[in-house]
Amino acid sequence: MENRQDQINRLTEKLELLSQVHSHFSEEIKALRVEIDQLKNEAVTAPAAEAAKPEVLAQREEREVAGRNYYRLNSNKILGGVCSGMADSTGMNLALMRFLWVVFALLFCIGAVVYMILWVSLPEKESLSASTPAIPIQDSGDGKATPEVSTSEKTSDLEKYIGENIISKIGIAVLIIGVGIGAKYSIENDLISPLVRILLGYLVGAALLGLSFRLQKKYDNFSAVLFSGAMTIFYFITYAAYDFYGLFPSYAAFLMMVLFTVATVAASLQLNKQFIAHIGLVGAYAVPFLLSTGEGNALVLFSYMTIINSGILVVAFKKYWKPLYLAAFGLSWLIVVSWVAATYDAEVHFILAMAFSALFFLLFYATFLAYKILKKEVYSSLDIVLVMANSFIFYGLGYGLLTGQADGENYLGLFTLGNAILHLGIGILVYRRKGIDRNIFYLISGLVLVFLTLSIPVELDGSWVTLLWLGEALVLFYIGKTKNAPIYEKLAYPLLLLSAISLVQDWVWAYEDAEEAFTAFLNPTFLTSVLFCAALAYFNYLYHNQKYQGAYEKNTGIWRLISIGLGSLLLLGIYASVALEISYYWEGRFLASETEVSYGRSYNYDLGAFQTLWGMIYFLGYTATLLFVNSQWIKSRMLGVLGLCLAGLGLVFFLTIGLYDLSELRESYLGESFNEGFEAGIFHLLIRYIAILFMGLVFFVSYRYLKESFQKAAFTPAWDLILAVSLLWVLSSELIHWLDLGGADRLYKLWITIFWGMYALALISIGIWKGRKHLRIAALVLFSITLIKLVFYDLANLNTLAKTGLFVVLGVLLLIISFLYNKFRSRIWGE
Repeated sequence: MENRQDQINRLTEKLELLSQVHSHFSEEIKALRVEIDQLKNEAVTAPAAEAAKPEVLAQREEREVAGRNYYRLNSNKILGGVCSGMADSTGMNLALMRFLWVVFALLFCIGAVVYMILWVSLPEKESLSASTPAIPIQDSGDGKATPEVSTSEKTSDLEKYIGENIISKIGIAVLIIGVGIGAKYSIENDLISPLVRILLGYLVGAALLGLSFRLQKKYDNFSAVLFSGAMTIFYFITYAAYDFYGLFPSYAAFLMMVLFTVATVAASLQLNKQFIAHIGLVGAYAVPFLLSTGEGNALVLFSYMTIINSGILVVAFKKYWKPLYLAAFGLSWLIVVSWVAATYDAEVHFILAMAFSALFFLLFYATFLAYKILKKEVYSSLDIVLVMANSFIFYGLGYGLLTGQADGENYLGLFTLGNAILHLGIGILVYRRKGIDRNIFYLISGLVLVFLTLSIPVELDGSWVTLLWLGEALVLFYIGKTKNAPIYEKLAYPLLLLSAISLVQDWVWAYEDAEEAFTAFLNPTFLTSVLFCAALAYFNYLYHNQKYQGAYEKNTGIWRLISIGLGSLLLLGIYASVALEISYYWEGRFLASETEVSYGRSYNYDLGAFQTLWGMIYFLGYTATLLFVNSQWIKSRMLGVLGLCLAGLGLVFFLTIGLYDLSELRESYLGESFNEGFEAGIFHLLIRYIAILFMGLVFFVSYRYLKESFQKAAFTPAWDLILAVSLLWVLSSELIHWLDLGGADRLYKLWITIFWGMYALALISIGIWKGRKHLRIAALVLFSITLIKLVFYDLANLNTLAKTGLFVVLGVLLLIISFLYNKFRSRIWGE
């Protein structure tokens, strides 16, 4: 606007200058006047045009709608969004609005009641914006767009909303509370006879009921409020007349409450008023507590609640009133659980508690399923949560009640299985109905599997739990993959994980806490491990089979994660199954070797060395097999890298702990170890070459895999050095081994030094022959170490003859090395 005004002023000044100085520029002056007039017109009409834009009109419309309507705002709610919605619609600060409501709630709890009423009656903002008509925007004639509704009209709308809607609900709630308080006071102070109390109560209810019928045609909302209040008072009075005064027999009170429930349900459906059901049915839950003297009858209370919940179930066949279901569900289970925690006596109340818990569970189960199935609507996340919460609350309550019985633990498995069968029957009924949301069937099927899974460890123990869970997982996974049902595949994964955890628990019990010894490799635990590994192998086969489409798109993050998890579980299962049996076998033999000796009890400690060595040999064989299978068939780079890492770990294990234990067995064979009372056999020596054989096998398959999967130039230097160091280590150990067997163990320092010099010569020769500089440098380093060893270690412990021979040999070796460098310098340096 300011730029346009500056332009108008500039053009006006130019016009005046032209008219005063150059009178012959008449045409230019006329053109300038036309341009100035156009700019002035644009400056006037621009605000009106801006206001008439669709987006501006929409924003103004939304503000006006929000200004004259009240709603709940779920985007920033703590409970029901009432405070957020009212703050948003009135422009008040949200924190201040909530503070006022808290203060209001502290005033004899009236604010809490009003809040609940508003929670039920106020629409959400989304539904309001979808149903509220747009506010017409009129042009005032001066180019400015103004809304048709004035401020006074908005104020009157607020007054109308409060006067016609809110005040009536608050009034009936206050009236009901007042009647309850007055009745309680009259009872406690014995002001009037019981019969008069009951008659007066029925008269108040009848007056409200008659007034509601009279006003129904003209004032339907107000009439509905009066009707709901009358029904609540009828519940109130009937309950008091039967439970406290005994004025009605049980069948009469039951029949009357059924009639009240039928009337309330019929009225709420006929008038399509949810708050009738809220105040008339859910509000009736407060009746026993308003009249309670602390000595209530549980049978009467639960029967009363059953009638109310039955009415809510009837409503569920016609209407999907979620707040009604939530309130009834929460109040019912809260009352039951509170009663069990405070009053329940296992010897007296067990049948009563189980019967009504099952009844409430079935009523709410039917309530949450009825409307969605009949109307074939989609299940929401809240619906799923309610069905699951209802099932698990009932199961947990029943489980606790059975546990409190003397022989109840014998029926826990049957109770859990009964839950699974119940859900299975409902699932079959749902499956047969055509056109319903499949998610309902999948939800019920999931509950069947959950309770079937829970029944296994509750009723059984040991390997049976592992195998049954594994069987469940395998069946679900097969159906999910082959029948293209992703939900079953997804359910199989947690079951497989449970089976794996159960298998680990079986291992702990069998191998560490076993009270009786068993035969290694011929026992139920090992059989369970074999079946687990076989099932996992089939899992992996199906998962990677190209014929079937899985629950997750191939090569995505989740797909890879599951692939790695299944493969890792299989590899760990195979290794651990055999390794634990080997360890258990030698551990058992070690414990069985306990014997009495001169200084007390002793064990054959060679068996501990055999346990370690056979575990190492199995590890080396497992690693070699893994690398070979991957190289021939699987061809997974990740699995190959894992195999190489395991090979490196096995090499370190063999060169350190392995060779040390082998030397201990040799000492035991020669009778030089502290192992009194036990004899050593030839296998103490032969196991050495079995271990070396398996280590050589690991080297072979590792080299083969590296050669096939990597560039030779990338791994050759490292490979040559690892092989050279490992071979030096093993041959040095072997030299000491044979010197010890030959009785020349005192000369091992001399022979080790000579051997290292000869080995360095061999490395230099190979380095020159193959043109590998890293081998020649390694040989020179080894020779340097040999000379340092000779000077600082060997000379102090050798006689003169040995020193002479050692120096001669090393000198000859050094001369040979120098000769080789001179002879083949052209090959080495290219000269």
